[in-house]
Amino acid sequence: MSWDAAGRARHTALVRDYPHTTDTERFAVLHDAADALLDELAERYMVERRETKELLGPDEALVRTVRLIPRTPAAAPLAIAFTGLPGLRVRLGRWWTQSLPGCACADCAEDPGQLVDELRVQTKAMIEGGLWERVRRGVSGSWFETRLIGDGFKAAHEGLMSSQAARNARRCGFAAAVQWAPWPRRS
Repeated sequence: MSWDAAGRARHTALVRDYPHTTDTERFAVLHDAADALLDELAERYMVERRETKELLGPDEALVRTVRLIPRTPAAAPLAIAFTGLPGLRVRLGRWWTQSLPGCACADCAEDPGQLVDELRVQTKAMIEGGLWERVRRGVSGSWFETRLIGDGFKAAHEGLMSSQAARNARRCGFAAAVQWAPWPRRS
């Protein structure tokens, strides 16, 4: 099912207001797969692993978040938050974010196995240097743009940034276009 951003936002709001999700425990496999992936990556690549409890939003509970930060600043970091659905919120680099599942309602019927494959494919693309990001200014504000390209995978995200986030990105030098480098392997 293909959705535009506004359509998905309306659908997600509807699901939250009138929860008709069924059998959400089928998504527990995402937590197991993410833990296995994080262990595998920490063993194979030169990264620092940080585990914390964080708020995902103002109305959300603290969730376990694991970050893998490559030892070279030219490579993009990975963060995975383990949500209570059970589900995942994945961040690649600075602005690429993905919620797995995107929606847990019975109508969308997302397949947990396909979501695990999606997690692995997107992570592999980033690790191999396939993530590009930038901030651009427009008349109506600043936007982030991201592109992720990997073996058999190509996608792009963009979105409006708050003026504070855009200022912080420019101040910290993160507004310029960046093609993230591949992660360094352990010897």
